[in-house]
Amino acid sequence: MSPENTNSNTKVCPTCGTRLSENATRCLVCGRNFSVPTSTKPVQSNPVESPRLPELKLSLPAALGLIVLILALGAAIIFLILQGTGHVANGTATPTLTVTPTITASKPTTEPTLAPTFTPLPPVQYTIKSGDSCLVLAAYYKVSTNSIIDLNNLGVDCTLYPGTVIKIPQPTPTATAQPTGTLSAAQATTSACQTVAYVVKDNDTVSSISANYSISIESIKNYNNLPSDNVWVGEHLNLPLCERLPTSGPTPTPTTPPPYAAANLLLPNDGIVYSNITDTITLQWSSVGTLRDDEAYMVTIEDVSSTGTKRNVQYVKDTKVNVPVSLRPLDNTSHIFRWWVIAARQTGSNTDSTPIYATNGATSAMRVFGWAGTNGGTNPTATP
Repeated sequence: MSPENTNSNTKVCPTCGTRLSENATRCLVCGRNFSVPTSTKPVQSNPVESPRLPELKLSLPAALGLIVLILALGAAIIFLILQGTGHVANGTATPTLTVTPTITASKPTTEPTLAPTFTPLPPVQYTIKSGDSCLVLAAYYKVSTNSIIDLNNLGVDCTLYPGTVIKIPQPTPTATAQPTGTLSAAQATTSACQTVAYVVKDNDTVSSISANYSISIESIKNYNNLPSDNVWVGEHLNLPLCERLPTSGPTPTPTTPPPYAAANLLLPNDGIVYSNITDTITLQWSSVGTLRDDEAYMVTIEDVSSTGTKRNVQYVKDTKVNVPVSLRPLDNTSHIFRWWVIAARQTGSNTDSTPIYATNGATSAMRVFGWAGTNGGTNPTATP
């Protein structure tokens, strides 16, 4: 007998030992019932296996280093991209600015005006002639006597000998002052008017102030913008002396105005030389204000070449005067004259009724001019 084939899909009855199919619920021999299994194991079919990806196993330090390397590589790539677009320059992120055009009114730029600088001019070579002196040469070339003495190492008396060649310095040109705005007629009148400050005291009225200073009530009110004739103690007023009323006698309370400012000399030009003995030399200056009846301009003219022995003082109301004939030089040399102006006020009279004056203002600047002698004198000429 051949051995019995056993099937893996059968089961044995525990009672009679009969072999039954795996899914049998009752034994056909002894009739025993089998319990139905709660779950049946599904028959697995043979799955189709797909090819697997290669597996790479790394240790933890190697994995961390790989991650850092990948991050660094990504940062480098981003940096190169930004640098190519211009958003990164020299390793520094540059923000992109959006320019919004703004329309603004054009404003002229004011540049400072630089003061002109002058280069000193070389001295002039001059040959001494008969009758020349340092005073004449200084007045003709508009320089000081000391500058000629220092440049030529001359003595204090500045003795010159005919035929000697000396050096005369040339004056440094003076920059012309910038023109100022022209004042209107009203502004010019107000600017030229001399005023005196006054503080209102007890029992003062506009009428009493007007009487004391010989200024009309309307002038005081208009000059100080007073709406009425009322003034208050401690109030500051400016009294226009240029609007003083003519009076036949002294005022009840005589007051002395403040000293006048220095007059501005106009003609002749400083250092000019007159070569004709018959010339009429007129001196002219600007007004310092309206002079009162007892005030005048004191004009002093002196011959410097005569060491002050020839001197003339005149008192005039006008702003010009002629040089008197008595000062004309009578020799063959050129004389240097000096003149200046100052305001004066009469303080009394002499026994012969000639007025006595005292200075009542600042002294003007001094000017000089040359005047030739009887035969025309010797006018210095520059030798190139």
